[in-house]
Formats: sequence, C-alpha cells, structure tokens
Amino acid sequence: MIYNALDSEVKLRAMEPEDLDWLYRIENNPDLWTVGATNVPYSRYALHDYIANSSNDIYSDRQVRFIIENYKGNVVGIVDLVNFDPQHLRAEVGIVIENKFRQHGYASMALKLVASYAKDVLHLHQLYAIVDATNEASTGLFGKMGYVSVGRLTEWLYDGRNFSDAKVMQFFL
Repeated sequence: MIYNALDSEVKLRAMEPEDLDWLYRIENNPDLWTVGATNVPYSRYALHDYIANSSNDIYSDRQVRFIIENYKGNVVGIVDLVNFDPQHLRAEVGIVIENKFRQHGYASMALKLVASYAKDVLHLHQLYAIVDATNEASTGLFGKMGYVSVGRLTEWLYDGRNFSDAKVMQFFL
C-alpha cells in the first residue's frame, strides 16, 4: 500500500522484508525506548516475523505501520497508527524520523499524509499523540500540525532512571 499526495515529497508504504535491517536498528535504539511502548531489544527473528505476518489491516491488527520514504526513495522514518479504537473512531499516532533526515520537513509531510489516510480511508474522527512534556521538538511538531495539548499525564514515561510527564495532544480530522 502506498499513500501519497501530489504535493508531498514523501510517501507512506507498507513494510517490506527489505526494511528488516533498518527496522532492527530503529527498534533497538535505546534512545528511542522512552518515546515508545517498549524498553527491550527485538530480535531479527521477531521483527522478520512481524513483517511477514502483519496483515496491514488496522481492523485485525489494531495498528498499522508505514515506512516513510522521501522523493529519492530513501527510508527516512516510520509513522504508526496504534491503539486503534473502531468504536470511538480514533487512533494514537507515533512517528520516528532517523536523525540524519530530521529538519527536512519529512515529519510534517508524513503526519499530513497519515491524517489524510486516517480521515479519507479509515474514516476516523480523531488522532492523538502522547508526547514527553520535555520533548520540545515533538510538541512543536504536533502543535504545528494542528494538534492541541489537552492534558498532562504525571510521571507517565520512565527512561529506566527517571519518570517524566507526558502531554496528550489531540487532532480532530
């Protein structure tokens, strides 16, 4: 599946077996564990199995992951819709852009595309993100994309040494 807009310099596509090494590097980067829902490394086998067995159907998997490619065909990041709730028509969005591709506007373009996909294809009513309150880059990105901070979760995130608060940021489609 490829989701793209004519004015975008990125496209969203399903994960392929060729993405295994890239995904292994991202999923096993301890610097990213505090922004996600896991804090343990993944084996290549587990990630290979995930890619092979993912149906890419948000209704059965309750999530969908998109690889973000730039106009040159480089994998620059990943954007997820997780915690999909079909009854209430919402999903949580998460995004990671590889360090060397940050500050090029790829995250903004990918969030715009995933919002269009969520609205036009999935017919969702809202997206939300849970962001470390001290992560100014992420709160700024989501704010720029129209997400509004609607709450604070005290000591919500743990990095192995310290707890930090999280902001709940919400976007209506």
